[in-house]
Amino acid sequence: MLSEQSMQLIDMVARVGSFTAAANQLHKVPSAVSYAVKQVEEELGVTLFERHHRSVSLTPAGEHFVKQIRQLLSNLAELKDDTKRVANGWQPTLSIALDNIVRADKLSNLIADFYRHFDNVELIIRIEVFNGVWEAISTGRSDIAIGATTAIPVGGDYRFRDMGDIEWSFLVAKHHPLANIEHPLTDAELAIYPAICLEDTSREIPKRVTWLLENQRRLVVPDWIRAINCYREGLGIGYMPKHFATAFVQSGALVEKQLALPKAPSPCCLAWNDANKSPAMTWVLDYLGDTEKLQRDWFN
Repeated sequence: MLSEQSMQLIDMVARVGSFTAAANQLHKVPSAVSYAVKQVEEELGVTLFERHHRSVSLTPAGEHFVKQIRQLLSNLAELKDDTKRVANGWQPTLSIALDNIVRADKLSNLIADFYRHFDNVELIIRIEVFNGVWEAISTGRSDIAIGATTAIPVGGDYRFRDMGDIEWSFLVAKHHPLANIEHPLTDAELAIYPAICLEDTSREIPKRVTWLLENQRRLVVPDWIRAINCYREGLGIGYMPKHFATAFVQSGALVEKQLALPKAPSPCCLAWNDANKSPAMTWVLDYLGDTEKLQRDWFN
């Protein structure tokens, strides 16, 4: 039966081109190397090496065989390393769900710093919206969630770290009919215009929206960039996190309005599944820091 040791021997002979040179590298006698090669050839029923006076060279079948066993040997080494890492508390991957509600400015720094510390763990980043973040945690799609809001009960060993509150701005286009109204807007004044809503990415648990009045038409978009474009074109009205809206309000591109029944701030948190704790997860949680740092990095 072809073994890892025999594959390594064949690979060495192919690299050095001589039974004698391979024997020196493997600390064996040349006759043992020659015999081992002959056994593999007999098992395969093909000739792998052309024998010359002082050297050997690969046959076409030998070239194919060596190419394949080098890939097998590489896969075996990777499998051994991964198994050892799992046994020592390492995971081959770490998945982070990032709610669309937070700024992503620091994401590239997090990724770069992570890979400087871990060259053997894959980092997977997923962008989720609203309850999609909780579903990612509860179903195991993600290990850590940044910016989870309006917590819902999920079974499991979950831990949380406060990120502060999300403040909301109600926006209309500068040329919108509501833009110049001075008093706080009522539901009756608002309901006739479409509400710009982000699509909740949850599939199994109930979806939710940022803001929607009874019998109000929705305009559903995938992210805040598309929402901003719709606001600016006057296609709809609605709420946006203040940390996204401020620059557009200050530039005059959008107008922030006061409502008679304003939306309350949304508590926000960092959440993780403690059952999946690993050195990589511990590092990320330490890197993200306390409540003050989380709020500064992801909301300001």
